[in-house]
Amino acid sequence: MTQANDAEQLRLADEAREWKRWGPYVSERAWGTVREDYSADGDPWESFPHDHARSRAYRWSEDGLGALCDDAQHLCLAFAFWNGRDPIIKERIFGLNGHEGNHGEDAKEYWWYLDSTPTHSWMRWRYVYPQREFPYQQLLDENHRRGHLDAEYELVDTGVFDDDRYFEITIDYAKADIDDICMRMTIRNAGPEDAPLHVLPTLYFRNTWSWDPLASYRPAIVDDNGRLVAVHPELGRMVLVGGDSPRRLFCENESNARRLWGTESSPAYPKDGIGDHILHGAPTVNPEARGTKAALWHELMVPAGASVELALRFSSTGAGVDDGTWQRALIDREREADDFFHTLTPASANEEEAMVLRQALAGMLWSKQFYHYDVERWLDGDPAGPIPPAVRRSGRNSSWRHLNNHDIISMPDKWEYPWYASWDLGFHCVALARVDPVFAKEQLVLLCREWYMHPNGQLPAYEWSLGDVNPPVHAWAALRVFEIDGSKDLLFLERIFQKLTLNFTWWVNRKDYDGNNVFEGGFLGLDNIGPIDRSATLPVAGRLQQSDGTAWMALYCLDMLQIAIVLAEHDTAYQDMATKFFEHFAYIATALHESGLWDDHDGFYYDLLLLDGGARIPLKVQSLVGVLPIAATTTLTDQMLERMPWFAEHYRWFLEHRPHFAMDATNANSRDGIESRLLAIVSPERLRRILAHVLDEEGMLSPHGIRSVSARHRDQPFELDLAAARSIVDYEPAESTSGLFGGNSNWRGPVWFPVNYVVIEALGRYARFFGDDFRVECPARSGQLLTLDEVARELGRRLLSLFFDDDQGHRAAFGDATRFQNDARWHDQLLFYEYFNGDTGKGLGASHQTGWTGLVADLIIRRHTNAMT
Repeated sequence: MTQANDAEQLRLADEAREWKRWGPYVSERAWGTVREDYSADGDPWESFPHDHARSRAYRWSEDGLGALCDDAQHLCLAFAFWNGRDPIIKERIFGLNGHEGNHGEDAKEYWWYLDSTPTHSWMRWRYVYPQREFPYQQLLDENHRRGHLDAEYELVDTGVFDDDRYFEITIDYAKADIDDICMRMTIRNAGPEDAPLHVLPTLYFRNTWSWDPLASYRPAIVDDNGRLVAVHPELGRMVLVGGDSPRRLFCENESNARRLWGTESSPAYPKDGIGDHILHGAPTVNPEARGTKAALWHELMVPAGASVELALRFSSTGAGVDDGTWQRALIDREREADDFFHTLTPASANEEEAMVLRQALAGMLWSKQFYHYDVERWLDGDPAGPIPPAVRRSGRNSSWRHLNNHDIISMPDKWEYPWYASWDLGFHCVALARVDPVFAKEQLVLLCREWYMHPNGQLPAYEWSLGDVNPPVHAWAALRVFEIDGSKDLLFLERIFQKLTLNFTWWVNRKDYDGNNVFEGGFLGLDNIGPIDRSATLPVAGRLQQSDGTAWMALYCLDMLQIAIVLAEHDTAYQDMATKFFEHFAYIATALHESGLWDDHDGFYYDLLLLDGGARIPLKVQSLVGVLPIAATTTLTDQMLERMPWFAEHYRWFLEHRPHFAMDATNANSRDGIESRLLAIVSPERLRRILAHVLDEEGMLSPHGIRSVSARHRDQPFELDLAAARSIVDYEPAESTSGLFGGNSNWRGPVWFPVNYVVIEALGRYARFFGDDFRVECPARSGQLLTLDEVARELGRRLLSLFFDDDQGHRAAFGDATRFQNDARWHDQLLFYEYFNGDTGKGLGASHQTGWTGLVADLIIRRHTNAMT
């Protein structure tokens, strides 16, 4: 390890919390969120639209371009731009809301998180801004015209980038110290003519004073000899310095009530005052050079094909940009970042793999966000605000009054999903553990804390419906994070185990309707994968038994069993808990066999609709629902049993006296002198039959991973007639053709990274048990027999191929986007999409879903460290 790499590692080890005080914790979108919605009908998109965002103060959190803030979001630093043509200054990413997009909400701009260290001592952000007028109305009109069967209309489709008439804006951030951030903005004019650009580095306090008439302090930003000085009682003094003597503009981060609601009681210098002054010369900036929002106004003329630089510094000392420390910080922090990732990247990885790994992890680190939501205060309203509609008292999230979030949390996508989702977060933490295991562990524990977890043991799902049900992957994630971190933090494992025992009990009490160990659970993150809405009340009297819900619970048992085994080596009391979870797994596995979810003719698991009259209707859709039972597997070795005599005694008693329930623990094997026993829902015979579907290129196996629904349903759709209505599931490789769950996600064909990852890892566990003795055809009917280890590696290779150049130099994830495929300036700037076309691999959905798609970094590391399995 070099001295440079030592620097970042030391920051993580000794001063991580201080060095993380400032980071990219500002959302890309705060408008259109549940938190900002105080309407009676509960429609956040209409309650707080994009058109309000420039003029209306946010109640709970801020947004901005390339933005930083402190870890309590008292003060934000963001960047605004104006090309001299747009009707508004560019302060935030534009996108369509859930009603405007033909496939739900969607960002309609391009920006990239190119680099970041775990402490944010070094970061790089890039944004492309058109020189022509931004086509706001064109994007709205054309996407409104298109339907569910049409592709989305994107910014590159409008022609606004023709002739390369755009600015490429890159910002490098380097911390000279904990409260000293040096920034270099490089603006490249890609076009054929000189072009003007207004650049506005902007400071603003999160508005905490308008909601409480008793608020005792109002922070301020003032002009001090050309510098912006912000003073806050908790932060102290922070100073923004920019070169070239820019003009200073001041207003208040308060709503323009006159523009929004037509009222006269509006501040003289409201939130949109700076923009109105620049565009229209309006007298809406404070001549006394004081406010809660302020900007440095740089007016530039950027030569054609050339670049200009702006130097900025944001610090507690007020240091300038002209001394050597500004340049030194940028040089040193970038070198340390290079060395940090060089050490992390396997030596055998090629340059492209190293680039994908680094950008994926950069996206993970940039996707942290300050998340603030006090449900009780939100339901009851603020003392200084209007009384919320009475219907809210019994509406959305009304049973979660205890929930009070005020933390930095890893987001799925800070524009499309600027709120945490419990199962997404589990996958995030596996990837984050590669660069910052402490943060990953903190995130997993955080969601289990008393002010998050419901008193009944349920984990919050997401702000749209905190009481919805996500797959229970927290124990799975905790175990993997523990292992990546060196299997040494027993306190973390014990804390999470105790909390998850409460959550496991909630699942058993609430989602096992008949008490027979076959679970429901609702949509379980797979949105529209079935023929009926699995979260809604059934249209007929009956219940839906779910293969995936039962499989997730079996996996939950095995992960809790493994955690208990680790803890039992240090505290024998955990042997009792190991016994409990072993037995519960056996009961669930047996129930799955006897419930009718397995179809022996098809060799596949299906959901089963049980009607009150006794009819049983299997929902024969070949999908990930029937593949997930593979995930529930682990092994017990004789060495484990020797170290846990109490558990071993009961384990052997159970095998002897409960043989009916013990059939899923009877596969024994001996390899390298180690006796082991396989615990699995899926027997070797059933595993072989399921894999025949999974590895079928005419079925579930795409060139880029496992499809969510078999391609065979393209010509053979599943049809269900129920309650005088017909539901159809066919193969839809791209965006959803229905509006189910908003229509912005599709689990009826595309490739989804997280479930592929779970299946790959499960095959690795089978491979460790069977070794080279178990082989299957891969692809199906190819005549090529592969071990399960080789199958896992092949599936991993296909997933990774989404981001790597093929023989023609094209990246599958870019699809038919010519500029991304052919323009060298765009080609190596990666976007980590939410899901991928089941035929072509084109990226779809949220474009910055680095959250779980960031698992690509973990796959690259595993690929080169012989740890894919």
